[in-house]
Amino acid sequence: MEAQNIKPAEIVKASAKLGRDDATQIAEQAKKMIVAKGKKIRTFEIGKEGVTEDAVDAMLGPTGNLRAPCIRSKKLVLVGFNEDVYLEELS
Repeated sequence: MEAQNIKPAEIVKASAKLGRDDATQIAEQAKKMIVAKGKKIRTFEIGKEGVTEDAVDAMLGPTGNLRAPCIRSKKLVLVGFNEDVYLEELS
């Protein structure tokens, strides 16, 4: 993010342990969500029907907590890290 001159408005420490309800609230504020787990990339379009359980499940790690990093930029949510996705979506 530093290379792209992106400054976060808010940083939440990992010790906060955000769970399913928090992940759902974050996803509900988005129109598009991209979840990266290693090389696997999943894109979810959040429409009138709301957030699916599948989308929320993708946001959570094996302990049931929100995976990091999680970035919200306007109506876009990025969960997990993939450099190519970050460059494409945040540039």
